[in-house]
Amino acid sequence: MKKVLLTVAIAFATLFASAQDIMVVSTYDGDLEGSEVITANIGVGYQVMDGITVGLVMAKDALGEDSYELFGRYDLGAYAENAYASIQMPTEDATDNMKIGVGYTFTVWNGLAIEPNYTMPINADDAGEREGSFNIGVAYRF
Repeated sequence: MKKVLLTVAIAFATLFASAQDIMVVSTYDGDLEGSEVITANIGVGYQVMDGITVGLVMAKDALGEDSYELFGRYDLGAYAENAYASIQMPTEDATDNMKIGVGYTFTVWNGLAIEPNYTMPINADDAGEREGSFNIGVAYRF
């Protein structure tokens, strides 16, 4: 696991050197207190091609422990301006715990944006449910 994170860190470092569009994202989590409301789900992404962003985000796993998840976003500009489709998966048991979603970007000021989105798991849980969630995110592109 440490080798994967080190490889991702080195890859991001080399991408940042020639970065055209870097994105810092976070999701509001009302279950937490203090500054963790915003910083608990913080991540960084890189736009690898027009409309495609990939990155790494810190999240809480089922046990409440910090874990890292990969995410990808595809801008749906050809279909709906400022809309995007997303996928997020943990670094462990990725195919079992993937989430897909859609969202919309409201640019507030320069590169700062508020991003409401809806995500749901691809696979049903043990009870056979696939309950999705509505989230409010904050993103900054530079």
